[in-house]
Amino acid sequence: TIFHWGLHPWAIYAVVALALALFSYNKGLPLTLRSAFYPIFGERVWGWPGHVIDVLAVLATVFGLATSLGIGAQQAAAGLDFLFGLGTTNGMLVVLIVLITLVAIGSIIRGLEGGVKVLSEVNMGLAALLLVFVILAGPTLAIVTGFFENLVAYGRYLPELSMPFGREDANFASGWTAFYWAWWISWSPFVGMFIARVSRGRTVREFLIAVLIVPTVLSVLWMTAMGGTAIGQVIGEGYTAVQDAALELKLFQMLTQLPLTAITSFVGIVLVVVFFITSSDSGSLVIDTIAAGGKTNAPVIQRVFWASFEGMVAIALLLGGG
Repeated sequence: TIFHWGLHPWAIYAVVALALALFSYNKGLPLTLRSAFYPIFGERVWGWPGHVIDVLAVLATVFGLATSLGIGAQQAAAGLDFLFGLGTTNGMLVVLIVLITLVAIGSIIRGLEGGVKVLSEVNMGLAALLLVFVILAGPTLAIVTGFFENLVAYGRYLPELSMPFGREDANFASGWTAFYWAWWISWSPFVGMFIARVSRGRTVREFLIAVLIVPTVLSVLWMTAMGGTAIGQVIGEGYTAVQDAALELKLFQMLTQLPLTAITSFVGIVLVVVFFITSSDSGSLVIDTIAAGGKTNAPVIQRVFWASFEGMVAIALLLGGG
């Protein structure tokens, strides 16, 4: 888990973000994907080659976000059903996607500072509270020692795991690594541009520390606390329900063994929902910027259109293929 959520995705995002930031802020080109290809295509980036690049970036972002939105709705629905017995039917999932999209639209209308930033800060605050709670209420010593052990193990096995193709375990390469790499790459235009937008004025060293090191260390801490607690419940306490539960219910099954289950499970649901709201609204800002040729002050109605379109694609994918 740490391998797939550690340096690899953030390295992919950093490459895109650094290229965009360099050509936009240092070279004076528009903040859009085609600008990063200026050294290759020259003035042709303002013609059809540039249009193709930006269209591909928009499509990758829309489908990457729509897929994530569908998965997030499934986990939120599973959590609500776990707590309140509301069911996980397609109708419930559609309602959740519509609600997430509406809140994202409201955030977009308020803008980057008044909407997206506020939601992101609320989300990070809730995530930090849940993390601290699990560390204190769970096997604290095992989590703390496991954090450092996992960092060492990650560094030790990173070179071997980074070349998974040709291994005996074909599922590791095709079912995990290739899937995640495709997901990170589909998100890279969106996350890369968003990181570039909020990184103006930073040095390259500051940028790389903030984009590569900090998220990776925090991811290792999160995975160690949540995953380590669940593994401890299975191995140490014989609590196999967390192991046998459906993927989207594992978090909630783990929390049932800790105090204040109803409260922490509800916080978990809110976190899942708000994470995807912030992904949707920031993604819509990025798509709008790309579609507008690098303009960051395009009409609000365009951002509303892209947020709505993401929700509709997510619903179509969900109803069409599950």
